[in-house]
Amino acid sequence: MGPEEREEVVESLPGEVTDREMSPPEGDRHQDARHRVLDILRGHFDRRKRSMYIGSELPVYYPGERRFAPDLLVVFDVEPHSREKWLVSYEGKGLDWVMEVHSGGDRKKDAVYNVRRYARLGVPEYFIYDRAREQLLGYRLKARGSRTYSRIPEKRGRLRSKVLGIDFELRDDQVFLWTGPTLLLEPMEMVEQLKARVAKASQRADEELRMRREEARRRRNTVRRLASEAERLSSETRRRQRAERALEESNQRAKDAEQKLAAMKAELRKLRSRPH
Repeated sequence: MGPEEREEVVESLPGEVTDREMSPPEGDRHQDARHRVLDILRGHFDRRKRSMYIGSELPVYYPGERRFAPDLLVVFDVEPHSREKWLVSYEGKGLDWVMEVHSGGDRKKDAVYNVRRYARLGVPEYFIYDRAREQLLGYRLKARGSRTYSRIPEKRGRLRSKVLGIDFELRDDQVFLWTGPTLLLEPMEMVEQLKARVAKASQRADEELRMRREEARRRRNTVRRLASEAERLSSETRRRQRAERALEESNQRAKDAEQKLAAMKAELRKLRSRPH
């Protein structure tokens, strides 16, 4: 089959599953949980510039298998463009990671049948978020090439996805995603967190500006006080200098007077000593 024929076959396949193939609608609890994990995964891997595809409820075609549409799916090392379907024989790759969110209806579909199906298809990891029981389950192929799953053990309240390099934690009726000690956030949560940081930084800047203004005011007051003190000292110095000059002049006048008096006394003695 040539490239054009392959494209025709791909285009001919339905891009959506029928109502009969899909599970009954499960409401906001199902949609909210699915969208939350989807947004976090897309945001995280977009920032890492990883070449991959992350989809939701995308019809998937495996050779010889009935099509299905997982709530969430991840495939690494493929072009990240938009798709209406995932045809394994066309893409050249099967799914690397799948999550199903169960809120109601037939639990066996996700917890039993899909466990067997995804293992048989060779999907390395399969996660289930059971909202009805508030339970998070994870499965991983026992070995490369294996077609059976083993349960992923919970460690410190988290399930580790080796495929994604992410830890999943169920807490307060919500799934949280971690990379080591770092909590991954939804885009809106990141925006709100950024707004909070900006507000906090603005508050710190305002406080710093207020403190700087207060410090500048104190410095101006100190400068004024020092200038006033300098002027006072300068005035006192001038007064002291004037007083010293006046004292010197007074001393000089006294000295001159003493000299004149001494001269007058000498003259008087001369006069008295003359014979009559």
